[in-house]
Amino acid sequence: MSARISAARGTGLSVATLLVAATLLAGLAGVVSAGPGAAQIPQQGVPDLEKGDVSVALDRTAYVAGEPAELAVRLVIEDGWHANSNRPTYDYLIATEVDLELPPEWPEGAALRYPAGEMKTFSFAPAPISVYEGEVFVRASLAAPAGAAPGTYPIRANVTYQACDDKMCLAPVTTPATVGLTVGEGGQAANPEFFAADAGAGTGGIAQAAGSGRGFLWFVLLGFLGGLILNAMPCVLPVLSLKVFGLVKSAEGGRRAVTTGSLATAAGIVLSFLLLAGAAIGARSAGIAVGWGIQFQEPLFVGALAVVVLLFALNMWGLFEIPLPAALARVGSAGPSEGLAGHLVTGFFATLMATPCSAPFLGTALGFALTQDAGTTAAMFGAIGTGMASPYLLLAAFPAAGRVLPKPGPWMATFKVVMGFLLAATLVWLLFVMAGLVSAPRVAFFEIGLLAVALAVWLTSRRGSRPAGRRIAALAAAVLAAGAVATVAQGRSEAGGVTVGVAPEDRLIAWEPFDRDRAEELSAAGSYVFVDVTADWCFTCKVNETLFIETEEVAGAFEAHGVIAMRADWTRRDDSISSYLADFGRYGIPFYVMYRPGREPHVFSELISRSAIVDLLGD
Repeated sequence: MSARISAARGTGLSVATLLVAATLLAGLAGVVSAGPGAAQIPQQGVPDLEKGDVSVALDRTAYVAGEPAELAVRLVIEDGWHANSNRPTYDYLIATEVDLELPPEWPEGAALRYPAGEMKTFSFAPAPISVYEGEVFVRASLAAPAGAAPGTYPIRANVTYQACDDKMCLAPVTTPATVGLTVGEGGQAANPEFFAADAGAGTGGIAQAAGSGRGFLWFVLLGFLGGLILNAMPCVLPVLSLKVFGLVKSAEGGRRAVTTGSLATAAGIVLSFLLLAGAAIGARSAGIAVGWGIQFQEPLFVGALAVVVLLFALNMWGLFEIPLPAALARVGSAGPSEGLAGHLVTGFFATLMATPCSAPFLGTALGFALTQDAGTTAAMFGAIGTGMASPYLLLAAFPAAGRVLPKPGPWMATFKVVMGFLLAATLVWLLFVMAGLVSAPRVAFFEIGLLAVALAVWLTSRRGSRPAGRRIAALAAAVLAAGAVATVAQGRSEAGGVTVGVAPEDRLIAWEPFDRDRAEELSAAGSYVFVDVTADWCFTCKVNETLFIETEEVAGAFEAHGVIAMRADWTRRDDSISSYLADFGRYGIPFYVMYRPGREPHVFSELISRSAIVDLLGD
């Protein structure tokens, strides 16, 4: 485990198309949002003092109490920068040091083993000095006390270093990283990339961040598969319906139109994932928690996305369509139907709608991506995006496959209206999510605002209306949309009153609020504890809860084995839950873990099953 946790027609595009890009930027803001008083990205002119990524790992997944454990702290220094070694050449230079904070009552004084520095010559020093460049590992040997109870114990590493280039040195910084050491039976070797490498300074880069080429490629494959499976998740289905409609229209232009439209959609998906990677890297550098789908914890993002979905639905119902400026119209008309710009924006929209869903393999891939250096993080997000875009890439490579699409005809008008209702259903879901983030009066005001926006859009579409009147109505729609979103954005700290998952009167399992310390204490005392991390905006969580968890079979197994069920609600931002997920190498939900007496906790797949839970209790 690592720890730095850190549709258009002709030459026109709809208002929804124009606003999706703005919504994506709002989504990226949600990814990096940290709430009032949080650290911010350094302003222009103020240097970023963080020039290295810090992570920490253990050599096994679990240890018997008293068994020696090997810990490794990795510092990956950005290209063009270096840090003074642990034994700098001159006394006035600040050494790179690691300070370990162990759990209470654990023996202090774990011996740290630092690598030797490299002697380098710089313009500011009269002679070569000892420095670290690239990838550096600091090792330590430690052990849980012989009487330590089974459970997971946090170990914090504070890495102090001073980054310099060949002209200047920045102020020293201390970067924390935390890993959980599990005391229990059944531990296996883990994190070979931290312990197989030489302890000296390295050259950095993707391959070394992943340990070996084979290990990195394995995570790339997991990311690709997770991205591919995202296409089948319920969050993405409304967008896929739009995409099918667009491809059917593109087929009117022949194979070339299908190829260019598919490539543009794929490019939009991959580019949006790379933008998400950039936002995650920037947030991590600023010390802000990162995770998959956490932008749905922000009322600003949910409100902006709701406005865009409403506009998409109104567009599908034929209420409005506006032409682009001439320069953009030429891009849009490059394809015979939606236009390249329309296909590209659909790819962006698909990525936005995919973020509240998880998929098999995706959690593992994201857990790896968000704990690596910037290059590896970008590569992993690119792999996930490529996986999600692969059906469109396949269609572009074999455009003849477009023959399986239905032929254009009058049915498309009806299909378009049906797609509008699917988007309206998505809007209802977003309003449900909003109800968990802000107070009921703000949600009601926001809903009235959406109705007013729809009315203003309808006024712009009326035939016979004067141009000046249509412009006034369009301006009113924009002002109303901005006002509605601003209203819910200001209520971020207010508690909502929605029910998470199955209604209380229909629940078969008695859930307790999540308490990590209590879960570990109960496990140490001999009880099973099942933890479910969920959120109102997590569609996969709702499906799993209804079909696989809140069932008579699972409830009966819980009662027979005395399982204590705990639920952590991540609908709103909660740093303690973010930290809990990070300790398991996860940065998205759903997340399910079973604490077992005398054994390490068992983490389930994102798509859990009844048999997986019941069979585990029978082991």
